[in-house]
Amino acid sequence: MSQTLLTLRNLSCGYHEHRVVQQLNLHLKAGDIGCLLGPSGCGKTTTLRAIAGFEPVCEGEIQLADQVISKAGFTLAPEKRRIGMVFQDYALFPHLSVAENIGFGIRKQPNCERVTQELMELVKLGHLGKRYPHELSGGQQQRVALARALAPEPQLLLLDEPFSNLDGELRRRLSHEVRDILKARGTSAILVTHDQEEAFAVSDHVGVFKEGKLEQWDTPFNLYHEPLTPFVASFIGQGYFIRGQLLSPDAVQTELGLILGNRAYTWPIGSAVDVLLRPDDIVYDPESPQKALIVGKTFLGAATLYRLQLPTGSQLESIFPSHADHHPGQQVGIRVAADHLVVFAAPGSIAAQVNLGESGVRRYSSDS
Repeated sequence: MSQTLLTLRNLSCGYHEHRVVQQLNLHLKAGDIGCLLGPSGCGKTTTLRAIAGFEPVCEGEIQLADQVISKAGFTLAPEKRRIGMVFQDYALFPHLSVAENIGFGIRKQPNCERVTQELMELVKLGHLGKRYPHELSGGQQQRVALARALAPEPQLLLLDEPFSNLDGELRRRLSHEVRDILKARGTSAILVTHDQEEAFAVSDHVGVFKEGKLEQWDTPFNLYHEPLTPFVASFIGQGYFIRGQLLSPDAVQTELGLILGNRAYTWPIGSAVDVLLRPDDIVYDPESPQKALIVGKTFLGAATLYRLQLPTGSQLESIFPSHADHHPGQQVGIRVAADHLVVFAAPGSIAAQVNLGESGVRRYSSDS
């Protein structure tokens, strides 16, 4: 088991009297890559700046490798933290070459030239050492910034929206490359982004933020399949809800029919609940008696995303194979193919009044 490298314990921080982040708890193991994900203004960048030492802590503490580096009334200077940072605008020195930028932080060390060359090769810039930042593409500048941050061998690397200045295809490619580079070096890192695809491509664990609070810190797989709150369920993976009634611990009656799952819920039978559905849970089935009206479509290449309206007026989304080309105004047959039942208590329902937590879920064990 890897040792815990970074711990945020009951962390609260912000500006003046305004608490941007409240009662935040998470930990990152050595060698892992974490991500702070959420909409603008949710507190993820403030958290990153507090870890870096740029923002003071109001309550709680930040611990790095068993050393408290921030707490109320104490902030270890950023340069003493052994933390590297890659900024959104890269912050390269325009008057220094690629090699000089990468080696800047270790220029007084005897192994500077060797380490610089190794890092240039690692980020695939070995042939561009004499060029200057203005002679590089955005992706190349990003690699230089990453190599420069890695040169002093930080215990932890922080990346603040590092791909935001790049176009979509380059972002996707570089996000995978950055993960490979960090894993090859065994470098622990925290990434801040609002892009789910980017977060999932790079990170081992992702923290979803909402209004300064951490809703869930988990693997990308669990965030998608095991969301703990309605916000995480709707924020991750185009989730949406339809109302239903709990008929048994693992069965819900909805306007799409009876939905059975592999999980048991402990709310009272008959409780009003909201069932999480995603586009891949709704399958095109021309033989199904359940019909929906197409009200919109987005061609995705290998598939098409349809926006559908049920007879009750409820809307949902579904992904059909692209060769099944339908048009707005058409009725299509659909069925639910969701063997993973994720349900939340409907606001104001009996279930919502029972103190069983957000989801009230009891998972089946392997031998049940």
